[in-house]
Amino acid sequence: MSVIITEIEISVAVVDSNSTNGAGSADGSLKQEIIKECIEQIMEILDKKNER
Repeated sequence: MSVIITEIEISVAVVDSNSTNGAGSADGSLKQEIIKECIEQIMEILDKKNER
């Protein structure tokens, strides 16, 4: 039996590993790059799914 996922919500926290206390957040441009990469990978997955 197959399972169909119609909606998925992903939450992430981006933390700058170079911060002194480890609790600082990364700058906006780094976060935007990470979000961009995630969206590109999701779009690739959807394209492959639609090719089937």
